[in-house]
Amino acid sequence: MFKKILIANRGEIACRVIKTARRMGIATVAVYSDADARAPFVKMADEAVHIGPSAASESYLVPEKIIAACKQTGAEAVHPGYGFLSERTSFAEALAKEGIEFIGPPVNAIAAMGDKIESKKLALEAGVNVVPGFVGEIDDTEHAVRISEEIGYPVMMKASAGGGGKGMRLAYNEQDVREGFEATKREGLNSFGDDRVFIEKFILNPRHIEIQILGDKHGNILYLNERECSIQRRHQKVVEEAPSPFVTPKMRKAMGEQCVALAAAVGYHSAGTVELIVSGADPSGESFYFLEMNTRLQVEHPVTEAITGIDLVEQMIRVAAGEKLAMAQDDIGIDGWAIENRVYAEDPYRGFLPSTGRLVHYEPPVEPWADDGAANGRRGVEGIRVDDGVFEGGEVSMFYDPMIAKLVTWGETRDEAANLQVQALDAFRIEGLGHNVDFLSAIMQHPRFRSGELTTGFIAEEYPDGFEGAATSDHLKRALAAIVGVIATANADRAQRIDQRLNGRTAPPGDWVVTLDGRDYAVSLEEEGVTVDGVQIELEMEYTPGDVMIDVDVEDPSGGAGQSDALTIQLAPTRSGYTITTRGAKHALRILPAHIAHLAGHMIEKIPPDLSKFLICPMPGLLMKLHVEEGEEVQPGQPLATVEAMKMENILRAEKAGVVAKINAAQGESLAVDAVILELE
Repeated sequence: MFKKILIANRGEIACRVIKTARRMGIATVAVYSDADARAPFVKMADEAVHIGPSAASESYLVPEKIIAACKQTGAEAVHPGYGFLSERTSFAEALAKEGIEFIGPPVNAIAAMGDKIESKKLALEAGVNVVPGFVGEIDDTEHAVRISEEIGYPVMMKASAGGGGKGMRLAYNEQDVREGFEATKREGLNSFGDDRVFIEKFILNPRHIEIQILGDKHGNILYLNERECSIQRRHQKVVEEAPSPFVTPKMRKAMGEQCVALAAAVGYHSAGTVELIVSGADPSGESFYFLEMNTRLQVEHPVTEAITGIDLVEQMIRVAAGEKLAMAQDDIGIDGWAIENRVYAEDPYRGFLPSTGRLVHYEPPVEPWADDGAANGRRGVEGIRVDDGVFEGGEVSMFYDPMIAKLVTWGETRDEAANLQVQALDAFRIEGLGHNVDFLSAIMQHPRFRSGELTTGFIAEEYPDGFEGAATSDHLKRALAAIVGVIATANADRAQRIDQRLNGRTAPPGDWVVTLDGRDYAVSLEEEGVTVDGVQIELEMEYTPGDVMIDVDVEDPSGGAGQSDALTIQLAPTRSGYTITTRGAKHALRILPAHIAHLAGHMIEKIPPDLSKFLICPMPGLLMKLHVEEGEEVQPGQPLATVEAMKMENILRAEKAGVVAKINAAQGESLAVDAVILELE
């Protein structure tokens, strides 16, 4: 076994590898860029080597710097994590030349499967179903248009070396191809150093199923069940679960055996994932097609670990060291259900715009990387596991992926795992930047998610007009009104105790009017308890003025407080009341003493200014291209500018017709959020 390994990655996956290596008694070396000098993975490792500036192209993507760090520290092997150099054959070859073991598959397998075009050719030769499309190099945009018309719309354009949702464009017509082909090439070149693109038929109502493969250097290859990854946004996975609610034992066996055969064809060893697209319209599950093979560890590997009890990172290390797999296919079972949600630095209330910045407060529901010491420590603490690589006071940088953490829950059933997600997401405190916690909670509660009727179009279909918060029951609204009444009374009582100008002690207000979603609730605090509109609500809560997170048990005789009687709320004071965040939504509650509440109707509503004539940059980013000039007429929906943020290109379009009156930014300029790019008249 290795005595020391280097992790050629950063963030949560670096922490993940270090955690297992430490348990195995293996020393670890971290490499870090300027942006990561204070990152948790640097502190977790036994040694750390600085490898350059913040940009990945000058640090994590430079093989020579990784190899130099190995020589400097005496590391015998390198774990590449995912992304960066994990699927680059030249990196694995360079390590081999230096006598350093690559903790991953053989070079020929990376070459065969890492190239989407070549892997499809290989799959065809092996008799594996592949999605209809053009397998070959595309000359230019005109060639792409001709191919797309021959295949039949809709089609998907993909960068050959792409991954992680980058370098992908869905085209429903010729205009989409003309607008997206060159952008797909650029994203492939910028992110992966390869601008080749291929085009394939887009399967309608698709489900994204993937099979986890594990092999050793002695010819043994197993499949460790499947993961369902259908809930995606912009082709990037948001929710993953294992097993899939769609896959039957017969399907699992057929998919698994086919994927093992494909892996065997290239002499595969280590962990890998074969991604399949399955037609949700075919209840037999026989219409599944090879999509690609990822010759590395997947971001969503924890859900497989949770249901199998197998530490995939440990197995990768043992395989690299030459050990045989200690288990056979019949040993692989399914114990319970696991769900992973990716907590991203993005604002779902503003169209999921990237939200870089400082984590002013960061408090996950359980201690990151902790486990309860049970037989399967890969389930975290009481079924909740947090994998992260950030810290309170640190920054989510524009240089890297915007993921803050992975929240994994395990339960005996799918509903138990989903309920635990809702509970844990409520207790996830993140302040300082936008995040998608509310959105994830809304998905976990959504009836369609609970039914298991998933496709890759789930988010677009269920939230066509954007996200405004999870649906809120009347029972939950009544409970929130009661909670705010108690909090307001406690704060009024404290204020009166502090105020030395009072000649005598007076009782704090006990009667309130709470306004929520345009409806007034009459809240009264009496010795017998709290009533809302005359109905008594039983509350059990501990609150001290200044608390920002409160656990509340609610009993409402007319029904429960939403999904559960137990709530965790996050509280923020406003000028007229409080904002409460719970159960996947932010609720603005105005509260006034009952004797003056009627006066609120005389307040003049402030009308927001009309900003439609401005093209405002919705996120920090780089202005890649201006599509118009001053004096040019534009129509609604016309592209005006392209902004790159988090390695993704975003096209900003005109909201209304007009004439470009003034351009305030130049191509290549870095823009702050809300910067005015141009003005219309």
